[in-house]
Amino acid sequence: MLIDGNWVLEAQLARKTDEAGAYQRPVSSFRNWITRDGAAGPTGEGGFAAAPGRYHLYVAMVCPWACRALAVRALKGLEGAISVSRVEAALTDYGWKFPDDAQRPDARLPEADYLHEIYTLADPKFTGRVTVPVLWDMERETVVNNESADIIHMLNDGFADLVPDAPDLRPQALLTEMDALNDRLLEKFNNGVYRAGFAQSQAAYEVAFEDVFEALDDLDNRLSDGRTYLFGETLTETDIRAFVTLVRFDPAYFGVFKCNRAMVADYAHLPAYIGRMMALPGIAETVNLDHIKRGYYGIKWVNPNGIVAAGPDTAWIAA
Repeated sequence: MLIDGNWVLEAQLARKTDEAGAYQRPVSSFRNWITRDGAAGPTGEGGFAAAPGRYHLYVAMVCPWACRALAVRALKGLEGAISVSRVEAALTDYGWKFPDDAQRPDARLPEADYLHEIYTLADPKFTGRVTVPVLWDMERETVVNNESADIIHMLNDGFADLVPDAPDLRPQALLTEMDALNDRLLEKFNNGVYRAGFAQSQAAYEVAFEDVFEALDDLDNRLSDGRTYLFGETLTETDIRAFVTLVRFDPAYFGVFKCNRAMVADYAHLPAYIGRMMALPGIAETVNLDHIKRGYYGIKWVNPNGIVAAGPDTAWIAA
């Protein structure tokens, strides 16, 4: 992580847990919003108006939080409006690293070897974790936001005028139900797998383990009536939130994070749901199973020897 703008190796391995050994996800640091007219959003300052070619996403293909931003970008038809840079699969001692042969998709982007250099360009005295996704403003040369929940809301709402025919992933009629399910998924599933994998006590692990499989059972039951998506026939942001964790479950969380009561492939309705999601325009391109396996098995404090499991068979995901 960065402390006063300097990279500190020892802190990179710090485990964020409470006194009971339960994993605590840190709060994101940059919380400005892109809006249709540049007015200030719910947090941060204004001055970030939606415009094609102004903003850039930094992502890791291993990371579900980053890839849900990629997925919303694809579903909203914003590939031509927002460029993307991808880091390597696994974290290094210096955090996320750009590939040696990486080409900047826009000459206005800063040159950098590591993502933490992007953070210190925005704030030379930055202290905190260097995470993905990062939404960068090429006009003001600063980080707009590094909280994925904010970013997917911006991509859906703030950029709505750029592609007016794109689906609305946060339909007003479903917002109350969506937000309630989003909150449950975040605690028990999206972050639940990390709470299991990063737990520093048996008790904390077992609580997280039960939460994860309660969420999986609930999702499978929700789809048991034949509905296409989580809210019937309407694709929503909640589907993206669920999908990015589901698609990583068998190749990564089942083994690395010890979420091993069952695989997603064992469920009655979840595999077909993943197949439907993968078939949506642009979604398959947001899934890189090689990066997912190498990235999670490369987490040194979870898997010190870095040995990547040979199984399980995940060919069904890409089928």
